Amino acid sequence: MKPRIYLDNNATTPTDTRVIDAMMPYYTEKFGNAASRNHSFGWEAEEAVENARKAIANELNCRSREIVFTSGATESVNLAIKGYCERDRQRGKHIVTQVTEHKAVLDTSSELEKRGWEVTYMPVRKDGLVDFDELTYVIREDTVLVSIMHANNEIGTVNDITAMGKLCRDRDVRFFVDAAQSFGKLDVDVDSMNIDMLAASGHKIYGPKGIGFLYVRQRNPKVELKLQVDGGGHERGMRSGTLPVPLIIGLAEATRLCAEERQSETERLKQMRDSLLEKVTSDLPDTIVNGSLEHRLPHNINFSFPDVEGEALLMELESIACSSGSACTSATLKPSYVMKALGHSEEVAHSSIRIAFGRMNRDEDGELAAKEIINAVRSLRGKSPFHRMKRV
Repeated sequence: MKPRIYLDNNATTPTDTRVIDAMMPYYTEKFGNAASRNHSFGWEAEEAVENARKAIANELNCRSREIVFTSGATESVNLAIKGYCERDRQRGKHIVTQVTEHKAVLDTSSELEKRGWEVTYMPVRKDGLVDFDELTYVIREDTVLVSIMHANNEIGTVNDITAMGKLCRDRDVRFFVDAAQSFGKLDVDVDSMNIDMLAASGHKIYGPKGIGFLYVRQRNPKVELKLQVDGGGHERGMRSGTLPVPLIIGLAEATRLCAEERQSETERLKQMRDSLLEKVTSDLPDTIVNGSLEHRLPHNINFSFPDVEGEALLMELESIACSSGSACTSATLKPSYVMKALGHSEEVAHSSIRIAFGRMNRDEDGELAAKEIINAVRSLRGKSPFHRMKRV
């Protein structure tokens, strides 16, 4: 198979070799169980885990004891939403989220609906962002939780989490943020943003798969969760299971590298993204750019090309690997629910592709991508009787 340039970094990222180097000793000579308190192997592992916890907490401006390690953002989402709602039933049984959330949030919310909870799924504006005035309206006296993602995984739009967090704090409603796409890439301060719980995952930031965390506020106010995984009471009773020390070390090192290189990496990826955007829209002026360009992740762009089938376009792109939407929904033939939420027809929704640049990409990758996309769209339109009829 012909090698491809990887441009699907919202789905997952390659593990940075520096992260792998940091992890390796904990697979070999430093292999102790962090819960083993009777010998130096366990003490060494526990110390390494706590140092990793501090590194992640430093990135969020929180206390290390507020970081709970999980298998990834999906588990963190389940622990946050189910854990909080099953713990606190005194105020009411109403949750607010948005229709463009990741499936982890939507499916978890749907499960709670089956258990008698009421969920309000907020629409988004045409630019993919939550309408703040609408959020102000839908929060009720019996609302216990608002769950809004920071950055969308398909279209890269970035919500105003700071304003939403203040609103929730003023209304005494807990605020949960899925930050799988923004952690490590954008500045996130859980205190100034009034975030009560936050989920993230290692494999989105050039770390290993199988590790993530949930931030759980422990003061002003203290958030308590109902345990979802029984068996040992690890992680201060919030998540049982032997800690995967090498993966935790990898997550911490990936976090450190992101913080250290964020400014230069952001500028470089944004320049690549904007260059691709300019080339594609200049040569294909009817291209639709999905989502706000002003409030957007620096490395992401999502295009729709009328009269072009997205899956056919992906097959035509021989040199680049990208996607037609979220990796978690790519097995379905249905159009992206995010595209539909923006008000697109099924035809336009089906014609979308997502490009997400990453740390390992170089300037020439963007130039090649632009060239291939333009040529592929023109080729497919040339074969389309419908498109030829529209031009007559």
